[in-house]
Amino acid sequence: MAQELIPGLPEEIALDCLIRSHFTTHRIAARVCRRWRGLFLSRDFYNLRRISDRTHKLVFAVQSLLVPAADGDKSTTLPAFGLSAFDPATGKWTWIKPIEKYPNRLPLFCRLIGVDGKLVVIGGWDPTSYRPVEEVFVYDIAAKKWRQGKGMPATRSFFSAVEFGGEIFVAGGHDEWKNAASTAWVYNIKNDEWRELPAMSCGRDECEAVAIGSDIWVVSGYRTENQGNFEATAEIFNTETEEWRRVDSAWREDRSPRGVVGVSREGELFSWAAAVETTTAVTAEGVVGVNMEGKAMVFVGRHGIFTREGHNSKFERMEVPEEFTGFVQSACYTAI
Repeated sequence: MAQELIPGLPEEIALDCLIRSHFTTHRIAARVCRRWRGLFLSRDFYNLRRISDRTHKLVFAVQSLLVPAADGDKSTTLPAFGLSAFDPATGKWTWIKPIEKYPNRLPLFCRLIGVDGKLVVIGGWDPTSYRPVEEVFVYDIAAKKWRQGKGMPATRSFFSAVEFGGEIFVAGGHDEWKNAASTAWVYNIKNDEWRELPAMSCGRDECEAVAIGSDIWVVSGYRTENQGNFEATAEIFNTETEEWRRVDSAWREDRSPRGVVGVSREGELFSWAAAVETTTAVTAEGVVGVNMEGKAMVFVGRHGIFTREGHNSKFERMEVPEEFTGFVQSACYTAI
């Protein structure tokens, strides 16, 4: 006979009680018994909380640290990035504890993806040697604990990455010899496994990936022979058939799509940079946009952070504590 979730309560009532628990209690609750551990660590439990709107939603960013130099100036000879967190419900900013292997700074140009209440840091450059790394690190937000995952199948820089169905799809970028890559992989965070997908029709360096329905769009990027000339095309991977198709005129901006590609409620691509420039007086450079379910947060380099309510409203500059005003390389919005 299966162990009852909560003795004396019907299964559905017990489950309803547990999904209401705050994510900060899950680490301790998982120690109550074997069944609770299996439940709290399962994707089904996460999905139940999400469907019931019981998840806690946060914005995370790979953000430059304001490290004072010896003379007190807020500058540093080497760029240093940490992992910041913003809670829209409370307006509070905090720093996430560092990865043990990188106690002082994250890998440069790493990608940050949220998956089922966890954060995944993929690739980037070693912050000391500037050599590209294949490493993967997974942060359990509720447990406040890092673990190292299985590294990427090969070294890539400036690749695209997006979450879909509890997995991370990685495509494009370039190898150690600056050759644009057409390769694509998918990382299963639960099984800690990578598998190779069919290749795209061409190499795409500095591309961006977004999920629309059951499709993965890999937008723009440039080929090896066209350094810095961003394609207007995109390639779409159907996750059901596992086939690619190419579309023209997907990206109409003469700039890198990294962090800039947004998806409207109608499932259409748009530019976060153009959206900010339309409603503010700033020139949107160094843009990283985050969609927060009807709200938006856009990091705009030295100009700060802008937010808006609804798709057509005006962007407003956000007041932020000084230590969280650094440049952002990658960001995500995820539910816990």
